[in-house]
Amino acid sequence: MSIDARIVDDLQANGIEFVTTVPCKQLAGVIAEVDARPGIHHVPSNKEDEGMGLCAGAWMGGKRPCIIMQNTAIGVTINTLATLIQYYRLPLPMLISYRGELREPVACQVEMAVHTKALLAQLNIPTYHFHRQADVEELDQILKYTFMCNKPVAILTDASFWGGYGDQ
Repeated sequence: MSIDARIVDDLQANGIEFVTTVPCKQLAGVIAEVDARPGIHHVPSNKEDEGMGLCAGAWMGGKRPCIIMQNTAIGVTINTLATLIQYYRLPLPMLISYRGELREPVACQVEMAVHTKALLAQLNIPTYHFHRQADVEELDQILKYTFMCNKPVAILTDASFWGGYGDQ
């Protein structure tokens, strides 16, 4: 089974029926898998904060949501995370490609990587960092946790998790 199918299987096993995504090269396989699943309503978003608003609406409408995005947009989501998602105690699993670490080929990705974990920590958002594909074994419990405690949770998936930058 592909890692993409495994991730989406865990989403569905935890009752996630609504997923919004913002395009990302590393997450393209997961996004394609979400799009192919008839049990998931997939709504692509133009921006991550817009996607979080869609997830809030889905939750209030009785659907368990998830957002799939890049870490480079964490900065634009701070207000939405604090004043909507956290204030109203909305559970929101955030599957995030963590760009900008060692061997990153795009220089502008590095700057946000320097701030990603600190911003999430400042917001007291539980954060899990997947380095190896075996780390996906924790996903089911992370999803259970976010819906049990009604909190957003960040799952950072770095290039090593996805097999590198194609230069190995």
